[in-house]
Amino acid sequence: MKTATSQFRPAIVLGLAAGLTLALGTLPGVSAQESGRTMATATGIPLTADAPEQYVVKPGDTLWDISKVYLREPWYWPEIWYVNPQVANPHLIYPGDVLRLVYIDGQPRLTIAERAEGGTGGRKLSPQVRREPMSRAITAIPYEVIASFAGKPVLLDKDQAKNAPYVVAMRDDHTLGAAGNEVYARGLKDAAADTRYNIIHVDGKLRDPQNNDLLGYSGTYVGSGPLVATGDPAKLLIADSSRETLQGDKLFPETLEAPTDFVPHSPASEVDAQVIAVRKITVIGQYQLVALNRGSAAGLEPGHVLAISQKGAVVRDRFSKGGLDSGMAQGLTFGKKVQLPAERSGVAMVYKTYDKMSFALIMEATHEIHEGDLAGRP
Repeated sequence: MKTATSQFRPAIVLGLAAGLTLALGTLPGVSAQESGRTMATATGIPLTADAPEQYVVKPGDTLWDISKVYLREPWYWPEIWYVNPQVANPHLIYPGDVLRLVYIDGQPRLTIAERAEGGTGGRKLSPQVRREPMSRAITAIPYEVIASFAGKPVLLDKDQAKNAPYVVAMRDDHTLGAAGNEVYARGLKDAAADTRYNIIHVDGKLRDPQNNDLLGYSGTYVGSGPLVATGDPAKLLIADSSRETLQGDKLFPETLEAPTDFVPHSPASEVDAQVIAVRKITVIGQYQLVALNRGSAAGLEPGHVLAISQKGAVVRDRFSKGGLDSGMAQGLTFGKKVQLPAERSGVAMVYKTYDKMSFALIMEATHEIHEGDLAGRP
């Protein structure tokens, strides 16, 4: 299996704002501004109309949520985040931290004004060692969303589908597996007893619409259960089942670390990608998982925010010559063809990339997202 460009680490790193390493406090030129503050028109940074001077981070917040408190376009976060060297782990935000919007030389900057006391109260900044676990840090998107994708992959890279452990046979000469049945699996030689696995049936192929290259596969969750005997083959009990298990179905650990150490930001160069698959997720309703036909080879990386647009239809202009009776011939094929413009339908954030393919989450949508939709710089 190819290694994704994101590493599975539990805390989000917020250090994309290059050069912002001065300490805040009593520095000249650092102040909150009332007049013209909410627009920041001279800077080009799209602050929200009601961006607060101060915000206390709440449990359950995500970096996307906090970004939207201050920015009309959350992918501008690296432009306003100000790293304060007085703070232990200055790139991390925790529940209870107090964020403050200030201006430095006329530029809006967001900094940590107070660190949380045990995650509930606040105290003034001073050099300190943080005792709370790193896993409490605010992540870009909810951890459980990404974790569900990792354990129950419904979109798979082609190498992932090829190399994952698989069901080789059913016990007692069964041709199909169901809840209560035992199955034999290969590829789990070093797995520990009682480790739980999800069973995924590999479905259709995902191809690049531009050159027909095979990029990956779609998958369907089948069931799950623990290993009851180790070895090669190992034996797994199907404890839960949503449909029949077949020989060749793939196995993925039920619990996997999930990538959360990325920050929403816009790609540095233009992106010409298309949506090649869409899967709705039931864990948290607002998210949809999409596969794109571009990956790290095209410059994509976790945290990149892309605008999703529906292709404009091709229509015939039957009125270009001023005709008033063209409506009588709507079924006819005369008239010059006109390509309607693409219309934005949502915003997606890349969370995992391979060489020629990437997975992204739909963060916002105004219209339904479809296969074939375009993805580019927002």
